Amino acid sequence: MTRALAIQAGLGIASGIAGATLLRRRPATREATYALRIAGMMLLALGLFLTGFAAVFNHFNR
Repeated sequence: MTRALAIQAGLGIASGIAGATLLRRRPATREATYALRIAGMMLLALGLFLTGFAAVFNHFNR
């Protein structure tokens, strides 16, 4: 795995953890519920895409 793919996978894991953390938080108001869901899902999706692409590129570039 090259350094760029390792950084990409690391950022993906970090954003996935941040997204999962936001999704598990209990919001104080109804408006905060939507904001936490949107931000959490965006970070989780970013994490899935980054780690997924890093894994595929690592697999095909051996």
